[in-house]
Amino acid sequence: MSNSLLHRHLYEWYETNRRALPWRETEDPYAIWLSEIILQQTRVLQGLDYWRRFMARWPNVEALAAADEADVLREWQGLGYYSRARNLHKAAQLIVERGWVPFPKTFDEIRALPGVGDYTAGAIASFAYDLPYPAMDGNVYRVVARLLDIDEAFDTSAGKKLFHKQIETLLDREHPRLFNSAIMEFGALYCTPSLGDNCAHCPLQAHCAAYAHGTAELLPVRKPRPKVRDRWFTYHVYTDGEHTIIQRREAKDIWYHLYEFPCTEGQTDDKYPFTHVLSHQKLHARFMVHRVQKMPEIPGTIVIRWDELNEYALSRLTLRALDTLRHKA
Repeated sequence: MSNSLLHRHLYEWYETNRRALPWRETEDPYAIWLSEIILQQTRVLQGLDYWRRFMARWPNVEALAAADEADVLREWQGLGYYSRARNLHKAAQLIVERGWVPFPKTFDEIRALPGVGDYTAGAIASFAYDLPYPAMDGNVYRVVARLLDIDEAFDTSAGKKLFHKQIETLLDREHPRLFNSAIMEFGALYCTPSLGDNCAHCPLQAHCAAYAHGTAELLPVRKPRPKVRDRWFTYHVYTDGEHTIIQRREAKDIWYHLYEFPCTEGQTDDKYPFTHVLSHQKLHARFMVHRVQKMPEIPGTIVIRWDELNEYALSRLTLRALDTLRHKA
């Protein structure tokens, strides 16, 4: 069956079911780039408010490049994976330095930006400039795996090469913006990990090899996940009633350049009331409140008022603990 018929069925579904999202209503590459970075590892509904705040505060790449990194991290607070925010800021500065303003116009220039891989570069190039590049996010990998019944793990080097070769055979080169938007939305809303009864009524059923072979629920295939590492943190919360002490994480580790209370790492026999799960780490934390007359002098820390905490970009774990800690302080 021809790709033109597949495209027609896909586009008909998309026109009826597409979500109204602001970055779809523009061809501004800066706005599109910002949405793509925010939506990495983030659900659309959560990312929408962040995108609006970033666009309101830094409406173009020059404004973002001139921002202080601490301000960017603070606006990012709560999204996690903070390397995305740091790379976003570095990329804006690189664009200004290289004279690519208002935004790079070729795939290779976009791909050269910090934090931009093949998927993000393809998405920006197609959505902003309608260039014929695929945009392979997790939803698209799933749809392609099912359409072509591919049982190779998509998150390995060999798997990515295979999938990118296969998506090239499906790409609508005359309408890449429409194709990428439609197939991503189809994977997000219809061809989901748990299919239920969707296969029986799928508008792409006639084009789907996995449906014909009864393998759709088994796809896509992932490589085995790495073992989760446990870590134990003890945070020391010093307070004189009005002030406390915080420090910025400088080690190239989780929460780089975010602020938290002074911390020591290591397991003890005490209870750890907070558990925080990251992609490959499970953190166990306790917060010990120390009431003092005078703040201790601890290298690398700063003394601030309790009501100034919201001026600093804090780790998600620290934010979770704050409500309890403020009562104790």
